[in-house]
Amino acid sequence: MIPVERMRILTGAALRAPVLGVLPGFGEDQVLAEPVARGTAPALVWAAHEIARTDPAAVMISLHADHLIHPDGAFRAMLRGVADHAHTLDRLFTIGAVPTRPETGYGYIRPGARLAEAPDVFAVDRFVEKPSRTLAAEYVASGFLWNTGIFVLPARLLLDQVRTHTPELAGVLAHLEHGDVDRFFREAPSITIDVGVFERSDRVGVARADFAWDDIGTWDAVGRTRERDEDGNVIEGDAHVRDSADCIAWSEQGAVVLFGVSDLIVVRTGAITLVAQRARAADLKRVVESLPERLRHPEHD
Repeated sequence: MIPVERMRILTGAALRAPVLGVLPGFGEDQVLAEPVARGTAPALVWAAHEIARTDPAAVMISLHADHLIHPDGAFRAMLRGVADHAHTLDRLFTIGAVPTRPETGYGYIRPGARLAEAPDVFAVDRFVEKPSRTLAAEYVASGFLWNTGIFVLPARLLLDQVRTHTPELAGVLAHLEHGDVDRFFREAPSITIDVGVFERSDRVGVARADFAWDDIGTWDAVGRTRERDEDGNVIEGDAHVRDSADCIAWSEQGAVVLFGVSDLIVVRTGAITLVAQRARAADLKRVVESLPERLRHPEHD
């Protein structure tokens, strides 16, 4: 196990204090709080730079907070094993989950050649983003994996691959080397690590997960992972459902009432109420991005 004093946590600035509050033994210098959101690539590049300064041979792990994983013992054991592979094979790794359904909201990975003697570790043959339902079904049948977004990365190798494959960030790396983190984030483009590095590099591997995984960052996932009533409805807050089935009724402020409907998502939060078909849940991010600023960030009004 890595000693706590050698660990680093990367988070958004607003979460710095909460993170310290729930991680006893961590000091403020161990929490890297990005000054502005620029996507996962700049954030992970900054983390890799800070980690490599301390230990050039270090392997870092990137984990999201909105995943459902079990059993946790298998998950931890796999991360240790993949970290060893990342070090010995000198590759950037992503964890690929075995699909349980043709999900249109996830990215997919087609595994390539097996790497070394490891039975479930492969080169990546292809990344595919959010396919149609027909293609998703074909991918599941063909042995594609879900891209969980869980990354195991040799810190030095990530920086090298950025210099080689990600000119959008390579040009501003000097600011980190000069200790000017704020300027690095001001000038860095908004880009994901998937697009900026993983889809361009030839040093990427995928490890097939031996644990169950699901993304709970969508409303449809709430319906899969929360307790349901006898009609399949998920009810949270001051929400009331009558003669309805397979709905998600969620209220953080005020009341919502659903009557005689099915397969809907109804969410009331603050001054905004969302009504959507559950089948379209994967499209909600695109819809939100198209809304006017006053609706996307009503707290700023």
